[in-house]
Formats: sequence, structure tokens, C-alpha cells
Amino acid sequence: MNKPLEKVEGLAIYLHGNRVGVIAHYAGGKNILTFDPDFIAISPQARQVFTLRQLFDPDYLSKSQIRTDKIPPVLSNLLPEGALRELTAKALQCHVNNEFLLLAYMGANLPGAIIATPIAAGDVPNWALEQRLSTEPQQINVRHANSKFSLAGVQMKFSSSFRDGRYHIDKEFSGDMWIIKTPSSIHRGVPLNEFSCMKLAEMVGAEVPEVRLIEMKELEGMPSIRLPDEQYAYGIKRFDRSDIGRIHTEDFAQVFGLYPADKYQRVNYEQLGRIVYQYSNQRLKNIQQFARRLLINILLGNGDAHLKNWTLIYSDQRSPSLSPLYDVVFSSPYIAGDSLALNLSGTKNWFDISLDDFKRWAEKTGAPWIAIKPHLLDVLERARSYWPDTLETLPMLDEHKIALRKHWSQLTPDFRLI
Repeated sequence: MNKPLEKVEGLAIYLHGNRVGVIAHYAGGKNILTFDPDFIAISPQARQVFTLRQLFDPDYLSKSQIRTDKIPPVLSNLLPEGALRELTAKALQCHVNNEFLLLAYMGANLPGAIIATPIAAGDVPNWALEQRLSTEPQQINVRHANSKFSLAGVQMKFSSSFRDGRYHIDKEFSGDMWIIKTPSSIHRGVPLNEFSCMKLAEMVGAEVPEVRLIEMKELEGMPSIRLPDEQYAYGIKRFDRSDIGRIHTEDFAQVFGLYPADKYQRVNYEQLGRIVYQYSNQRLKNIQQFARRLLINILLGNGDAHLKNWTLIYSDQRSPSLSPLYDVVFSSPYIAGDSLALNLSGTKNWFDISLDDFKRWAEKTGAPWIAIKPHLLDVLERARSYWPDTLETLPMLDEHKIALRKHWSQLTPDFRLI
């Protein structure tokens, strides 16, 4: 008895020019990611790291990943969320959960160094088609495979190349690449808020990329979307692009194999710290930087430091390190009663957290407290010395400055700044 025919499209997944695997999309809605036998056959010492999961799960590459409508989390987290996803799905005339089409459309400029390339009908390898046993695959060409950009996140974010004094949206023709966040149609002064917070974070020892406030008139090629009448967009230099090419990254939702919907739950800061301390290159330096940023998020009232806002970067293609800091916003003015994104020492309430909680955090990550505490004290010393006066000179809205000073006064005595 012949099996029914089922149409199948294929995307090849590349990392630094090497095919890592193939994702096959069947007409019934199944998406199946299978890793390339040639990639699996490379010795672990010589093989590029596609995801940290391949290092702590020895069977990770040998197992196909099967999902319906969505694609596996390691790829799903490369796609945009929220308004930008809706805008893209509308352009494609597809459902927002049809992630294979979104990946095909955006595969040439995903975050990090992964590229998804359409496979012509008849060229999908047999090893990528072995999981769908009930039907006979009929290969077709990938639909909607135009080259576009993708940036994960719920705000309107765009990738751009900077040249001749202008930021060219949806263009990648140089290593001078920027993420552009336009003003929010819901909240006032978000670009001014984020720029100010990033500058404050840099003052107390966080490693941050270059950030800028950008006149809206300097943006070239903006899509036709309704935006508020604000002067500035926020720009942050992409750390996953350079003059010598793309640099591989993965956020912690990818590391833990979770979808973006779970970015505020199921994992706590102790678990994140344990991964950083156990697997990162220069692990003591990385966990010290992690601790600094964790305290900075509390001091700046940033309730958005979820799984997707902590990222590993593979500068040598094999060894993970903590990426530069990004996405720090004083979120309390926008979300009443906001709190930490994830649990720290069993709580998300930043007004309850003290140095003792950081000590417990360090113990659970395995990092020596004697090497963590001086970095926290350094952050506090610098913040108390510089932040109150510096805040006056920053472009954050005055009402947000007032709220931030109030936030500082409500923290536990260990962390109170004024």
C-alpha cells in the first residue's frame, strides 16, 4: 500500500559556512530539525558550538527535534516577537506562529552567525526526511524566501548599517551594524530611558557596547509604521557583527531549550549563574561580571532582565563568554509594581534583596563569595559616588529621574544609594 504524498520544504542551517543541519517543513505543519551527519562526525574538540546544549547533553546532536507550527527553541528564539513579528507575518500573509515561513524569510540576517538557506526541490538530503514515516515526502521549493532581517524582542527593533551619517534600515553592507529601537507608541521616552540606564551601567563596571541617541530623520528606509512624535531613537552597536564577519551568539532561552513565552519563568538567576561559571571561558571573570549586572538591574529597577536578555557569545566559535550588556531600562515608570524578571534567592522583589541574598546566589552557582563580594561593593561605591550627579546630566525624562531616585531610597540598607 502506497503512503500518501506530503509536500515538504527544506531549509539548510549554516554556522560560519558549515552546514549544521536541515529543518524540514511538512504540509501537515510538522517542522523537523535534523543535524547533519558530517557535523556530528567532527570530533567534539574541533566542532563548532551550535548551542551550549551540545556540550552538556552528549546525545543532543543525534536526536531530531520535532515541533508543530513552531520550530525548535534553538531556532525559534532567533525570530522577532510582538509587533515586529505581526508586521512580518502580515507582509507574508501567514499566521504569526508559522515559524518556518518566518525563518525562511529572515534567514539571511538572523542574530548571531546562524544562516538559514532555502533548499531547492529534490536537494533535501534523505537523512533529513527519515522522521516522517507515515507519509511519502514530495519536495517543493521554499516559499517566501526573500532576504530580510530579524531581531528578537518585543519592541520595534530594526537592524541597520551606518554609512555616510545615516542608518540604513534592513541593509547589511558593512561591519558597522546597529540595532535601532524606535520610540514606543505606548510608553513615553523609552529611548532616553534606555540610553541613560546604559550609561549609568557603564559607569559602574558593566561591559557595554557603544550606544547612541539617533535623530529619527537619520533613519533611512523605515517601514511605514505609526510612531509617536519623539525626536530620538535608541541605537546600540551590534556585538554579533564585525568587519571580519558574523559572531555566533545564543541567549539563555536557547541554552535552556525554552520558547520565548517562558522567558520569565522556569529558570532562576542561580541557574543562569551556574551555567556561566561552569561552562564559560575565563569563568571567574564572567561570573564576576554577571554579579555586577545582576546588582545593576536591581539598582536601576530593570524588570526585563529575562532569559533572552542574557546572552553567550562565541568569539572563537567554540568557547562561550558572557556577551556585552544590553536592554537595560528603568521599567517601573511603565509597569506599576514591577520586579526582577527572574527569582534571586527565592524572590523577585528588589526591595527585599540584600548582600546576604547575593552570598546565597554565589554559593548556589559554585562561585567563591570572596571573589564576588568585592565586585558588588565596587558597583555600590561607584554608584553612590557618581550616579546622583550624573543622572542630572542624562536625557532621561525628569519624571523618570524622580522615580529612579525614589527607587534608590527604597532599596535595602545594603543597596540604598540616597
